[in-house]
Amino acid sequence: MGHILRRIFKNLHLLVAIVIVLPTAIIYGSPELLPNYLNIQVHTIDLANMLKANMVLYLGMCAIWVLGIWKIKYWKSATALNILFMGTLALGRGLSMIVDGPPSGGFIFGLIAELGFSHPIN
Repeated sequence: MGHILRRIFKNLHLLVAIVIVLPTAIIYGSPELLPNYLNIQVHTIDLANMLKANMVLYLGMCAIWVLGIWKIKYWKSATALNILFMGTLALGRGLSMIVDGPPSGGFIFGLIAELGFSHPIN
């Protein structure tokens, strides 16, 4: 039992990232769902295309995190990518807040979560 708890704790950051990022990916890639969660209306194919690309990027990150949980030799790479992914998202959101102004509550939550995940774990 102790081994299982240690493994869960070691992978907790990856597990939580998957739980948050996977549904976010689905929402970003589903124009009919977006208005229910964020103040976004998809009225152009270009915006739909950009959002689908982001969805697949997010799903790809989730796949790397699952691989890091499943195969110990990929854990460090998955953790480093988690830190990079969350840190760059937080940086982009922070830049947008400075340049564009404050976003809706969903994006504020995203910024807080991304800042939390963007710090290295010992």
